[in-house]
Amino acid sequence: MNKHEQKYCPRCTATFECKVGNITQCQCSNIILKGEEQTYISILYDDCLCAACIIAVRSEYNRNKFTARIRKLFRLR
Repeated sequence: MNKHEQKYCPRCTATFECKVGNITQCQCSNIILKGEEQTYISILYDDCLCAACIIAVRSEYNRNKFTARIRKLFRLR
């Protein structure tokens, strides 16, 4: 029997169905995260996020990373 759970996204409070018992059918299964993106999300949140928030937080991480690189580059000049 597959285990499905109704959850609330801790970021946006949207309701979504977590399919931990059938991860290939879960709403997050088609989102690809690099290790550092996954670590960033797990530092900020203790539970699953909805797919939209996973994508938004991944973008936030990459935007912050890019901004830090740009700032470092301009400080070196």
